[in-house]
Amino acid sequence: KMEEINLELLESNLNSIRERMQAACDRAGRKLDDVSLVAVSKGHSLEKIRTFTELGLEVFGENKIQEALKKMTDAPRNVKWHMIGHLQTNKCKDAVNGFSLIHSVDSLHLAEELNRQADRFAKTQPVLIQVNIAGEASKYGFSPNALESEWDALLGLERLEIHGFMTMAPWTPEPEKTRPVFRKLKELQAVYEQRLGAPLSVLSMGMSGDFEIAIEEGATLVRVGSALFGPRK
Repeated sequence: KMEEINLELLESNLNSIRERMQAACDRAGRKLDDVSLVAVSKGHSLEKIRTFTELGLEVFGENKIQEALKKMTDAPRNVKWHMIGHLQTNKCKDAVNGFSLIHSVDSLHLAEELNRQADRFAKTQPVLIQVNIAGEASKYGFSPNALESEWDALLGLERLEIHGFMTMAPWTPEPEKTRPVFRKLKELQAVYEQRLGAPLSVLSMGMSGDFEIAIEEGATLVRVGSALFGPRK
């Protein structure tokens, strides 16, 4: 059966997030146009996604390939899908076919397989490199040291287009504590841009609990789920 959609609630959630994004941009002296909202739709219905597209959202983030593929079939055509969850190498073919941006390239092994699949389909795949800044054992991503040693190999994968970096801050009830993690990713961006002699302009960082801090520290994509959609069923 169709899920009951509370349009007013979703619209009010979206307006509230946009206001908070604007306020964070104002504090940082940034333009709201420079920060995009990725609506994290995992565990939420296609009806809710449709409603948000009618309210002007275009980019939706999914964590699981199977769930995303089901939604892609029936979603409005103008939707852009981002893969934001950990990707297994055996799902790379589907990922390359479905997602306009993969945020979660967390190992050289995964990058190589994505490159191979993109090559099979003769396409270029935009990606972000996931960096585990805080060194949490529970999180995926390159450590800053691994990134350093494998950067040239990543650049050598001709079917991957590296647009920038992604990170997840450790969960904390005090969002301010996430600031050093976001700041460090911004510093890494500067280092690698200089090395590359080209922009790596996308920084995907910040979620429902800490996106304002992330924006203050330079995020260009914020991944917001529960603050937008409400709690998952």
